[in-house]
Amino acid sequence: MIAKALSGSIIGIEAFRVDVELDIADTLPAFNIIGLPDTAIRESKDRIKFAIKNSGYIFPRGKITVNLAPANLKKEGSGFDLPIALSILSATGIVAQEKLIGFAVSGELSLDGKLKEIRGALPMCIGLKEKAVNKIILPKNNLIEVSGIKGIDIYAFGNLNEVVSFLNSKEEVKPQNIYLLPKIRYSGRQRRDFSDVKGQEHVKRGLEIASSGGHNVLLIGPPGSGKSMLAKRVPGILSEMTIEEVLETSKIHSVAGLLSPSKGLVANRPFRDPHHTISDAAFAGGGTKPMPGEISLAHNGVLFLDEFPEFKRNVLELLRQPIESGKIRISRVHSNNVYPCRFMLIAAMNPCPCGYFTDPKKECRCTPYQIQRYLGKISGPLLDRIDIHLNVPRLNYEDLSQRRKGDPSNVIRERVNKARKIQEKRYRKDSALFNAHLETRDIEKYCALDKEGEELLKMAILELGISARAYDKILKVSRTISDLEGSETISAGHVSEAISYRSLDRDFWMM
Repeated sequence: MIAKALSGSIIGIEAFRVDVELDIADTLPAFNIIGLPDTAIRESKDRIKFAIKNSGYIFPRGKITVNLAPANLKKEGSGFDLPIALSILSATGIVAQEKLIGFAVSGELSLDGKLKEIRGALPMCIGLKEKAVNKIILPKNNLIEVSGIKGIDIYAFGNLNEVVSFLNSKEEVKPQNIYLLPKIRYSGRQRRDFSDVKGQEHVKRGLEIASSGGHNVLLIGPPGSGKSMLAKRVPGILSEMTIEEVLETSKIHSVAGLLSPSKGLVANRPFRDPHHTISDAAFAGGGTKPMPGEISLAHNGVLFLDEFPEFKRNVLELLRQPIESGKIRISRVHSNNVYPCRFMLIAAMNPCPCGYFTDPKKECRCTPYQIQRYLGKISGPLLDRIDIHLNVPRLNYEDLSQRRKGDPSNVIRERVNKARKIQEKRYRKDSALFNAHLETRDIEKYCALDKEGEELLKMAILELGISARAYDKILKVSRTISDLEGSETISAGHVSEAISYRSLDRDFWMM
């Protein structure tokens, strides 16, 4: 008795087709699953057996062998419970084999036969659709998650009996999914607004520039100056996510098991703020069963690292490749996973261990050696990859007591959107999305300076001794400043402001 069912599995955030092949031999009872299954799949034998029995069906006697093909790729997750159970019921004549043709099946079974949601349903459905599979059976709790996929029929059920009844039904059952993605839009006003922040106008200006061009930012200031408060308001001024960004971001969160069954897709840009004690695997991704890390969960959003120098050196160095390439590769013995991680980095730090080196009111207790050692926790190559350095001073009484508020987030977001639309139009034939993503050859093409701007930048290079990468960063930031002003050319004023955002390149800071 041989039966087959179609399912899928995930490597990274990409799906591949899996054929579930089952044979029942008339020998001593046994239940074997082959084809590189992980622990969750190997443990599914008892779940499947009791789910079938408790759903009112007879579990067959004999040797059951399940092959998950292709056999050379490792299979992970509990989503193979349902296709294996249906294959058993097909082999015993309860479900006709021809009824399973054309359907992909995935779902975890409880002992009582109920279907539980699975991780990675969204990328799996997208991947199977690309392989010409357009009818999929899933648990009910995954329905909203996959409703953003156009051109695919989803049949969602709550238990094994409902699936069997559907497959055996002579009446045509309509798919249950509704294409929801065009209705998923930016949620509007955020709970945290820039108008709540008093003073710090130059810092707000720097964050507006960074948001417009997708630049990385370092905030430097004493404790209580508002670094975290400012960083947490940045998502409220970023542009709305495109449909492609919504799907790509949601795929990562689906694989990580972070999508809510009631809310479905990620409609707003992510904001991730891991603690400085985070491990390498939790930060970059990986583990025994590779999963996306914080830098991938921040894809298309903001990664905020508070107390920047307190992160372990090896954790911080993991940022270097993702910042440049926008993706990270996690290599393991049985898998080689690639996760996208194009994020806007916002890092915050004190100027010294005690925090008061630049504070005019409180005396710094640190020695020059302690300050140098503290700043030395952040490598030069990593600092070079941060476009904008912003000093965040302590607010005085006049700033704290003022009643006037700055521009609210929605007003700033309008300016950011305008600048980003200019960039989208400019780079529609190139690989870059925003100014921060420009390659060297693109910088020469799009960031040409006038004569005064060139002279000013030349003086800055001679005096500050900045690196070639920092030189490129200044040109990119200058391009963003000119876009915010709606200017086609980059003037000396734009270059001057961009240079002012490179405070860590100055000799006085490094003592």
